[in-house]
Amino acid sequence: MTNHLTVALAGNPNIGKTTLFNALTGSHYTVGNWAGVTVEKKEGHFYYQAAEHTSVSINLVDLPGTYSLSAFSLDESIARDYIVKENPDVILNLVDASNLERNLYLTLQLLELGKPVVMALNMMDLATAKGLKINTEMLTSLLGIPIIPIVASKKVGLKELTAALVTASKVDSTAYHVPYLASIEATLSETIHLLEDHSLKVPARWIALKLLEGDERALDLVPGEHHDELQTLLQTEEIEAIRESITDSKYEHISSIISKVMSSDAHEQTSFTNKIDHFVTHRFLGIPIFAAVMFAVFYFTFNLVGNPLTDLFDTVFGHILDLCNNGLVALNVADWLRALIIDGALNGVFGVLTFLPNIACLFITLTILEDTGYMARVAFIMDELMRKLGLNGKSIIPMLLGFGCNVPAIMGTRTIEDEKDRMTSILINPFFSCSARLPIFTLFASAFFPGKEAIVIFSLYFIGILIGLLVAFIFKKTLFKSDSMPFIMELPPYHLPSIKHIATQVWEKVRGFLIKAGTTIFVASVILWFILNFNFTGPTDMSNSLGASIGRIIAPVFAPLGFGNWQAALSLIAGVVGKEIVVSNMAIVYGLGASTSATVFHDALASSFSPLSAYCFLIFTLLYVPCVGTLGAIKRETNSLKWMWFAISYQLLIAWGVAFIFYTVGNLFF
Repeated sequence: MTNHLTVALAGNPNIGKTTLFNALTGSHYTVGNWAGVTVEKKEGHFYYQAAEHTSVSINLVDLPGTYSLSAFSLDESIARDYIVKENPDVILNLVDASNLERNLYLTLQLLELGKPVVMALNMMDLATAKGLKINTEMLTSLLGIPIIPIVASKKVGLKELTAALVTASKVDSTAYHVPYLASIEATLSETIHLLEDHSLKVPARWIALKLLEGDERALDLVPGEHHDELQTLLQTEEIEAIRESITDSKYEHISSIISKVMSSDAHEQTSFTNKIDHFVTHRFLGIPIFAAVMFAVFYFTFNLVGNPLTDLFDTVFGHILDLCNNGLVALNVADWLRALIIDGALNGVFGVLTFLPNIACLFITLTILEDTGYMARVAFIMDELMRKLGLNGKSIIPMLLGFGCNVPAIMGTRTIEDEKDRMTSILINPFFSCSARLPIFTLFASAFFPGKEAIVIFSLYFIGILIGLLVAFIFKKTLFKSDSMPFIMELPPYHLPSIKHIATQVWEKVRGFLIKAGTTIFVASVILWFILNFNFTGPTDMSNSLGASIGRIIAPVFAPLGFGNWQAALSLIAGVVGKEIVVSNMAIVYGLGASTSATVFHDALASSFSPLSAYCFLIFTLLYVPCVGTLGAIKRETNSLKWMWFAISYQLLIAWGVAFIFYTVGNLFF
């Protein structure tokens, strides 16, 4: 017999929720979106053998990381709404043992809901390394819930945790009462009195607390009969002081708990994390160190590992293409069909897949930096600069995500509370070069700047960041004027990344790239082959094709930038579908076959590009219209076609203007 159990995984950001989720579910999970929003939802399942003839099927829902259950941001709203409205059987509260005091604020809010809660005390190894000792038996007694020490990254304590989840689902739970001041209790009682006649899904005391804390969305949990009375009560002069007192009371209670359950080694030396942070978060050294780290990332991605592997892929794909061509000739396949398969579909797809090693290397390095905890330091050291631009410090997180893909990065702006900061972050995000542009950068840099690939590509990323920040500054002074909000975040301790987790994360991103190569790029390559080999009268030479005609119409616009040829113009138009398609289009237009080696590519484009015009082409590719997926994300997140067309227009103008300046100035010196 199999029983079913739904568990909600809740906890602060950056404490190992993803690691625990993957450790419990393995590969048995699905990824989608929460209803009505574009925020990712991860749901998985696993089994627990409860008795000889009974197993429990556990459905684990990973809630967005949040510091509280107040509905002031989208992540908080999703976590709170799921727990309250979907009523999971058990809440699995993941807590960082090395930062227990900060984590317990969310725990108290969960306990006040009166639902079954099991605490997983994660990173016990780090807590021990910091000289911290936690009396879990005392903590269990004080909070009244099962508490299981675990190390999720090493799968320590997971069996005990699963057993505790199953047991907790069978036990009736009661709401936890934090001791508040008498004045708060009096106001709580008055508020609860207005709620007690209603059938509520959660304790009236919890709703009253949320309302007193200023969470107006808590009214959605109450029938409309007493809304006016509640609004009147919550607008009195005493409420603001009560809100602060509730928060203070919670932290005083947490401090009381900590004093009873935690002790530290008096002889503890400065931690490894603090020693490193002394340099990497230094006011003056932090940004230069970040620049050096990113240069090392690019050197590894291109010069050290990526390009040698790319050359190998280039050779392998060339042999495969020859075998396919010979096989089609042996089968007497019609010339036009053979050309479509070889010169169209395979040339386009292989031309992009050649750069898979570079993309994989970039994802490996960025995942390592994120897993070690360094990316959180980047957000910290960039905060001062972001505030000078008028942005919330949280804006740096979507910017960093943009280096992988602009679509989830734009979706990630949902965590920014200030709507004007959020709009600014959305509109500048495409300037932060996504991985789809990487094949273009690599191809041109290898062909026109051999031996200097890392420097060239690093400079492009730097230009994108600089333009993005300058535009943000202008937007905050004009379109989206507002005062910047303070940025508060907890810096996680440094730790060695999990090889399995890195492999999983990189494979997910590489798999997405392969799927795109087999679908979008394949279809686009076939369409491009047709428009480059046909016109309205039928088959024709490429120079007289429909594609060439389209390119010639657009080409004069790019002449002042140094690349006024129809091939470049058509490639840029195709790149709106997906930036990788610029490479596949180049392969088809210039008849490169599967080979995209630097020498072959340089020889093919030498008559159309100089090193200066090639660099200006890369700048334009960096800054111009993002792909249709990103445009769709802008439309969804702004809920407006107006802002999508605004993004298209202003990015085209900036891309043309910056490329023109570089080409004009460059001609004065070269």
